[in-house]
Amino acid sequence: MKLAGTKHWQDDLPEEFAEYAQGRRVEEVECIVPDLAGTSRGKAMPAAKFDPRAELALPISLFYQTISGEYVDMEIANQWLERDIILRPDMSTACAIPWSEDLSVQVICDLFNRDGSPLAIAPRTLLRRVVQAYRDKGWKPVVAPELEFYLTKPNLDPNEPIEPPLGRTGRKGVSRQVYSMAAVDEFGSVIDTIYDFAEAQGLEIDTVIQEGGAGQIEINLMHGDPVHLADQVFYFKRTIREAALKNGVFATFMAKPIRDEPGSAMHVHQSIVDMETGENIFSNADGSPSDLFYGFVGGSQRYLLQVVPLLAPYVNSYRRITVEGQSAPSNLEWAADNRTTGLRVPHSSPSARRLENRVIGMDCNPYVAIAASLACGYLGMVNQTSPREEAREEVWEAEEPLPGSLGEALDWFHDASEIRAVLGEEFCSLYADIKRAEDEEYRREISPWERQHLLLNV
Repeated sequence: MKLAGTKHWQDDLPEEFAEYAQGRRVEEVECIVPDLAGTSRGKAMPAAKFDPRAELALPISLFYQTISGEYVDMEIANQWLERDIILRPDMSTACAIPWSEDLSVQVICDLFNRDGSPLAIAPRTLLRRVVQAYRDKGWKPVVAPELEFYLTKPNLDPNEPIEPPLGRTGRKGVSRQVYSMAAVDEFGSVIDTIYDFAEAQGLEIDTVIQEGGAGQIEINLMHGDPVHLADQVFYFKRTIREAALKNGVFATFMAKPIRDEPGSAMHVHQSIVDMETGENIFSNADGSPSDLFYGFVGGSQRYLLQVVPLLAPYVNSYRRITVEGQSAPSNLEWAADNRTTGLRVPHSSPSARRLENRVIGMDCNPYVAIAASLACGYLGMVNQTSPREEAREEVWEAEEPLPGSLGEALDWFHDASEIRAVLGEEFCSLYADIKRAEDEEYRREISPWERQHLLLNV
C-alpha cells in the first residue's frame, strides 16, 4: 500500500512506460539477470510484492551450466553447496514487457556476494570492471553495436535445416538482397512489431536494413555507455524473438544458422573520450590519429586473438569466420573503410574517429564481448602497443588468422595471462571450463551429415 505523501517505485518508471501503460495498473515484475549465454534468468512476482530495496537471491549454480543445461564440475571449493547470490535491481533499467498479456515491468539486476562484494563471474560485473579500468585513467569508452539476425520458418525438428520464412508475398526469402527496401518490406509486420515493442521499452533504434542473407536483418543502435548499450542488446534480443513469435516466425542469433548464407555478427564501434574535456582521444588537435588510437588498434590486434572464445563462444561460431569473408573476416588486420579486415576504421570526422570490431558474432553475450574488446584496446593504450601496418588492399589471407575452432580458441585463451588479469581470473577460469565442456559435448554428437553420407557408404 502506498501511503499519502510517500514516493512509490512506480513513480520513477520512465516516461515511455507511462505512455504505454495509459493508466493501467502494473500486475507483475520480472527481476532478471544475464547468464553466461546472455539470456535472461531471474524471478517474477506480483507487483505488490516487489520492493527494490528487498533482498532477492538465486543459487550461484545458474552460472555452472552449459548452453544445453548440463552442469559442469569445476575446481571450485564447495561448488555444490549452491550458495545464494544477491540480486539488486538497477531501477534505471526498468521498462515494460510489451508482449505480456498483463501490464508488466522487467528490471535488470546486478549480482553480489553475501558480503556485499560484486559477483566477479556475473557478465554485467565483468563489463563494469573494464569500464572502471578506463575511468581510473580518466577515459570514458563509447560503443555502438550493430545487431544482425535471421528471421526463419519455425524449426520444430533440429534434424531439419533452417529455412527462410515466407514474406508478405507468400514467397520464400532470397539472399543477396542487401540494403533492399523491398526485402525489408517483405517482413514489415515483424519490423513494425519490433518498433512497437522497442518504443514501449524506451529502446532506441538508429537504422534497420536488410543484410545479405535470406531473411537476415540488421538493427543499428545509438552510441553510448558500454553497460547501457549491452543492456540494450540484452533487451533487444528478447524483444526481437518475441516480435518474431507474435508474427509466426522464429528469430535466431546463431552465428551461422543456414549453410551457404552469410553469418550474423555484432559489429561494435568503439571510441574513447577524455572524461574532463569530452574530447575523442583517438584524434589529435589537428585532426590526425593520436598515439592512443594506434595503441588501441595495436592492443586489439595483439590481444583479441587471445579472447576469441568470448567473441565467438560456440562451435557454430567458427562456421561464420571464414577466409572467404562473407562480411566475417578471419583476420585482425586493420584499415580505413575496408570491410575485408577484422578491424575497420569507418570514414568519419576526427571527433568521431572510432574502431569497428567486425569479429564478434551475434551469438555472443554482449556484456562479455564488449568487455573483452574494450579490455584489449585498453591494454594496447596502456602498453603503447604498436599496430601492424595498415592494410592497403583486400585481405583474404593473414599471417595470424583467427582460430578455426572453439577448442583452438580456448587454447589461446588459456595462456592469455595479461588479458585475463584485466578481466579477472575467477570469471575467465569459470568461462573456459564451461566452454570446454560444451566443446566436448558437441564432439560426442553424431550429425545428420554423418548419418547421411557415412551410414551406408563407408
